[in-house]
Amino acid sequence: MLEPLEAVLAELEREDVDAVLIGGDAVSGPQPQETLERLRSLELPTHWIRGNGERALGPDAGDAVMDAEGAEAALDFTASQLSEEDRGTLWQLQQTMTLDVDGLGETLFCHASPRNDLDIVTPGTPDSRFRELLDGVRERVVVAGHTHMQLDRVVDGVRWINPGSVGMPYEGEVAAFWAILGPEVELRRTSFDAERSAEAVLATGWPESQAFVQENVRAAVSREEVIPLFEQIAAERGER
Repeated sequence: MLEPLEAVLAELEREDVDAVLIGGDAVSGPQPQETLERLRSLELPTHWIRGNGERALGPDAGDAVMDAEGAEAALDFTASQLSEEDRGTLWQLQQTMTLDVDGLGETLFCHASPRNDLDIVTPGTPDSRFRELLDGVRERVVVAGHTHMQLDRVVDGVRWINPGSVGMPYEGEVAAFWAILGPEVELRRTSFDAERSAEAVLATGWPESQAFVQENVRAAVSREEVIPLFEQIAAERGER
């Protein structure tokens, strides 16, 4: 959504940052083309990695599409709003990226985990699972998203950070969630005009717009609601 994104970018202009990193699923929503154009217009150096949302735009989506009501229709809408060239560019983004972050050192960025774009990590994830996901990782800081909840946790000396979600956070609060890295880690939340955002979403024709506005724009899903669901999915996949 543009409204929370614009609010974050306005706040970012007041900060002394060197670059922006987009952690995947950037166009999975009701305003894919507008969001893509806005992010491409940034004057700061901008790094991109691929999430399952971008992978779903490729020729073989496989398990990238969520098994949820309306997911296929939402994906079809996203694909219809983007050019073939843009879909190809997003699908071909790299899955991970390592950058030297001031104060943090070599930092590994990924969408869900260093292994793939679907692994589930929540505040309820046991240390044993972190160890599995970090096996073979040399960096001492990992930044991953996917589950839309902020997290800052250390397991065996490796710091795992989830900056949260700008457009669809599960934090029980109507706001955009993101992070500034270096030299410290600042988990941020930014307010935005929810009613203006709701009106813009409803005007798009996105197939899930009504439900999305009621659950994620005018209201907010809490982590207490989704953590049990995520952990159940992870257990069914054999990740727990």
